[in-house]
Order: sequence, then structure tokens, then C-alpha cells
Amino acid sequence: MSAQVIEAAQAGDRESITAVVYGAHSHVRRFAERLCASPQDAEDAAQEALIILYRKIGTLRATGALASWMFRIVRHECLRRARLLVERHDGVEHDLAASAEDEAIRRLEASLVAQAIQELPEVQRRVLIMRDILGYPGRTVADALGLSNAAMKSHLHRARSKVRVGLSDGAGSAEGPRSSSIS
Repeated sequence: MSAQVIEAAQAGDRESITAVVYGAHSHVRRFAERLCASPQDAEDAAQEALIILYRKIGTLRATGALASWMFRIVRHECLRRARLLVERHDGVEHDLAASAEDEAIRRLEASLVAQAIQELPEVQRRVLIMRDILGYPGRTVADALGLSNAAMKSHLHRARSKVRVGLSDGAGSAEGPRSSSIS
């Protein structure tokens, strides 16, 4: 995409904005498909990113920053959707925090789990999220990702093991995040 088209879009030219959004769509969608947990989340994240691009392109400071700006928006949207799924899954517990300390520990643990999941290879991350967080049946996960059932189970086992190890390493002990002491 040419710098002149992006500059015209930043200045508010509707045809240029349309051209920028249209030109970014395939790149944004491809990135969302790699990052989000499900095809539906990827489509939603890509659409949200394009809406933000359409509304806020005038705030973009440098024409060369368009791609990184879009990818940050997509990444943020995918992570937001994953957090919402986790929060919905255990939403009852959020209202029952016994103290501010318990809430802080819960948030720290959630952050550590999210980081451990983010560090997984793409296929393992998708399998883990679809199977354990979204609760899809194994066959559905395997079909959605184009895997055999055995391959899906293997990826799921590896993902769970890596998350367990990542949480153990991140907490400084084999027992997980709760065993770390706060000084």
C-alpha cells in the first residue's frame, strides 16, 4: 500500500480509508487466525481491528507504522476475547473473593496461566484453548484444526505438560503459583 494512500486516509479521504481497510483485511485476518483460539474469534478480532482502523486512522502518526499498529490491535482483541472466555468460565468465583489479597493472588495466577499458554507453539495453544477453555469435544477440535484425533490428543497432552512446567518454573517451585511467598 502506498504512503500517499495512507496519508490521504489519515487526512479523512473516504476512498483512501476504504482502500486501506480493504488492503489490510487479508493480512489482519491471517494474523488473527494464527493468534486467536477459534476461527470465530479470529473473524471477530479481525473485524474489530478493521473497525478501529476505519474509525481511528487519523490518529496514526507515521504511515510506516500501519502494519504494527494493526497487529497490536488484533493481538489485543484476541487476548481480550480469551480473557473473557476464562472469566465467563469461572465467573462465579470472581464475585466471591474473600479479600483484596485473594483477588491479587487470583489475578497473578491468571496472568501466569495466560503467559504460559501464550508461550505454547501455535497448534498446541489452539488445541488447549479450544479443548480446555472453550470446552469443545476432542473430535470437534481435531476436525477444526485438521488433525487426527490421536494428533489432537498428543498436542493437548504436550500443551498441558508445558503449561504445568511453565507454571512451576514461573512460581519457583513444583507446586505452582500459590507456593511462592510474597516479601
